[in-house]
Amino acid sequence: MRTTRALAVSAAAVLAVGLAAPAASAWEDPTNLSVSPSVVPRGGEVTVSVDGTKCQSNSTASSDAFGTINLSQVPGGSQASGTATIKHDATVGAHDVSVSCQGAPLMRPAAFTVIHGGVRGGLGGSTRTGATPTDMAIGGALVASALIGGGVFWMRRRAEGRA
Repeated sequence: MRTTRALAVSAAAVLAVGLAAPAASAWEDPTNLSVSPSVVPRGGEVTVSVDGTKCQSNSTASSDAFGTINLSQVPGGSQASGTATIKHDATVGAHDVSVSCQGAPLMRPAAFTVIHGGVRGGLGGSTRTGATPTDMAIGGALVASALIGGGVFWMRRRAEGRA
């Protein structure tokens, strides 16, 4: 009974894989559309990469945030890539990217996000905008208050030592 059940499960698994194989090969070319970096400010640059043998020539990538660019073959593989500059008037938020490789389309929804201002990445983060006058005023006020507070504290400690 156990052997029959195991054979039935194995046959079902083989059948499922056999039926899925033609569907998987239909998505073979182009594949793996990626955009780097995933968060970019207006005026920044993104690199669009796609895998597939059809993408080696006559391939383009397009988005409402950067228009249409040509992709070129990456040496040593079946990948194509291109660099695009984000428009200065691009809307803030997620944007889709579509690729056409010799007529074969591939789309990635919400492939990257446009933000207003620079990327705040912590250590090593990049920014294209500097500190605003408000930021400078707040920083200056904090430094001044720290100096005054430290001076008052030091003077009080000094006066306590004399008494």
